[in-house]
Amino acid sequence: MNIRRGMKCRRGVVAVAGTAVAMGLVTAPAAEASPAEASALAQYYQQQMSWAPCEPGTPPPGIPPEEWEKLWRGMECATVTVPMDYREPDNGRLSIAVSRREATDPAKRQGVLLLNPGGPGGSGMLMPNNLAENNEVADSFDLIGFDPRGVGRSTRLQCEAGQWLERQTRPTDDRFPAIAAAALDRERACQRAGGGLRPHISTANTARDMDVIRAALGEKKINYLGFSYGTYLGAVYGSLFPGGLNRSVLDSSMHPDWLYYEQSKQQAVAARENFDAWAAWVGERNDTYHLGDSAQQVRANLETLRERLAAEPVPWPEQPDYVQIDGTLFDMMLGYETPYRAGWALFAELVIKIKNAVGGELPADAGKALATFADYAIPETHSGVFPTVTCEADWSADLNTYFDQMRVFRERYPYGPGASAAEPTECTFRSFTPPEPITDLKRDGYPVGVVVQAEFDPSTQYDGGPAMASRLENNLISVADEGAHGLYGRNDCATRKIDDYLINGVLPGSHIVCAGTSPPDVPVDGSATRSAPRPTSSLEERAADLIETSKLDRTF
Repeated sequence: MNIRRGMKCRRGVVAVAGTAVAMGLVTAPAAEASPAEASALAQYYQQQMSWAPCEPGTPPPGIPPEEWEKLWRGMECATVTVPMDYREPDNGRLSIAVSRREATDPAKRQGVLLLNPGGPGGSGMLMPNNLAENNEVADSFDLIGFDPRGVGRSTRLQCEAGQWLERQTRPTDDRFPAIAAAALDRERACQRAGGGLRPHISTANTARDMDVIRAALGEKKINYLGFSYGTYLGAVYGSLFPGGLNRSVLDSSMHPDWLYYEQSKQQAVAARENFDAWAAWVGERNDTYHLGDSAQQVRANLETLRERLAAEPVPWPEQPDYVQIDGTLFDMMLGYETPYRAGWALFAELVIKIKNAVGGELPADAGKALATFADYAIPETHSGVFPTVTCEADWSADLNTYFDQMRVFRERYPYGPGASAAEPTECTFRSFTPPEPITDLKRDGYPVGVVVQAEFDPSTQYDGGPAMASRLENNLISVADEGAHGLYGRNDCATRKIDDYLINGVLPGSHIVCAGTSPPDVPVDGSATRSAPRPTSSLEERAADLIETSKLDRTF
């Protein structure tokens, strides 16, 4: 759901071709069903998976074939068949692609760990290899990835291309009707292409597919690790199939009561929170950056700079296909580049470069550094899954509700997505009726799990973590003063606690706090400017190093 207007973004990886499914293994559903339902679903629960080395297929644009092939090395792939409609199991079938990396130490094997990267619409096929690198859980669990229904190499839900407008962080009222008309056009386009499948692409049905995967793997229970939207998916699975879930980790959780409009708006709230934290840090170091001596003054000065950029945008050097740095793009940068504390100093330097370039030219090195950040944005999803799953919840059909919120957000929360986080979407004009209500989340019959949340999470705002932990009566790990989205494998303290829980069953405690990543050690008195040697690395190299060390290029 991260938006990068007009800037090249590296796309999320797609799935791999699977292999055929054989029938034969008898494993029962993990939740009780009526005799008729159990009989109708037996053919799906009795599948055996036929594994074969994964075929990488054609690499996405920009990824060399040898690098793409390496990403799949060591994994096996298969498919399972699931009913399109679980209420009428004989009325159509879908194919679900599954990947596996077997436990590296068979003596320590404790079962399977099913993975989901979020989205909705994210591919999980590469997650076993991504997670296995330098990770102790790879010794103890078969790591299982999959493409949810509608995604990647599973039966796909594709939408026709509808109308997309350039996103604006502070649109004027006269633009509101065009924004609504574009959302209506996209909804009609999606319905034309995938209308027969869309009612069956839902979180609950994906959870049911997960239980079929569990049975086809020959497992009585799964362990689960989900990120972002994958936290909600895991909570739904546990609510529907408590007998099938053992240990569960929900990393960077959605709020159980924010489906889905409020969840979208809260991204702009989080962007403002991150900007304010960065502005306060910069203000304390005014002798170094000269952007203002307080958070309020930094914001005032950057608002003035934003007005100048709106009137006189700065072009990207050597990047003619990039949009110019105008007021809207500057708003996005201020929200999207401030969550990661380790990059605060570098971003402050880049803001100064932009400020000095108004009326002139941005230095090539600064342009390359900004482009490097843009290319490693959180991957967007472009199938029909996102504007279908998010429509499983009811959205207001009153356009004035959205327009009123957009007015509020363009004033109070203009950074990152800004007012676009509050605009009407395809779901405002939903063309189908969901066949069932949203799942009532509860933990009744499966063990206590763990929720982990960063204080300044830019995509799933912090309040979602405590709310989900409370709803499920799970343990909560909060990571203080941290702006990362997806903490497992990024924050050492949280990772150790999660590993101890997944591998040894040791819960961290009802609520513990881990320290987040510290900002750069830039003295407040300006001595860094006076005495520090000039950096030997270019801005572009420093941006690339930050991405690598902070694992910002990870696709979950």
